[in-house]
Amino acid sequence: MRLNTLTPGKGAKKVGKRRGRGHSAGQGKTSGRGQKGQHSRSGGYHKVGFEGGQMPLQRRLPKVGFASRMARFSAELRLHELTIPEAEVITIDVLKALNLVSAFVTKVKVIKSGELDKAVKLKGIAVTKGAREVIEKAGGSIEE
Repeated sequence: MRLNTLTPGKGAKKVGKRRGRGHSAGQGKTSGRGQKGQHSRSGGYHKVGFEGGQMPLQRRLPKVGFASRMARFSAELRLHELTIPEAEVITIDVLKALNLVSAFVTKVKVIKSGELDKAVKLKGIAVTKGAREVIEKAGGSIEE
C-alpha cells in the first residue's frame, strides 16, 4: 500500500448533480426547478418571514411586553420585614411610611419567607396560609 494509491471507500464520495447540462444529464431544461413561478427564475427569492402578502407574524405581535396594570397597586411583604416597624398595629400606612411598600399600593400580602421572632398585630393586610401559621405561633394576630 502506498500513499498515492489511497482512495476513499466506495460510495463515500457522491458526485454532485450537473444541472443545466442537457436532457441526458437528467437535469436538463428546467434543471429541477419545476415550471413557472418565482423559484424557477434566476434571482427569485422571498424575504425571511414573508408570508405571501399576509401580514407577517412579527408585525402582528405587539412590540411591547405585557405589564399588569394592577401590579403597581399590590405588593408582597416577607415575614422578616414585619419586624422592622416599631408600631403596635401594622397597617398599610405604617408600611408606606417606612418605604417597605410603594406609595401607590392599596393591597399588601404577607408571604412565608424568612423568620419571625416577635409577636406582631396586622390590620388590613392579607396573609398566606403558611405565613398565618408562623405569625400565630409567634403570638401575633391578624385582623382582615
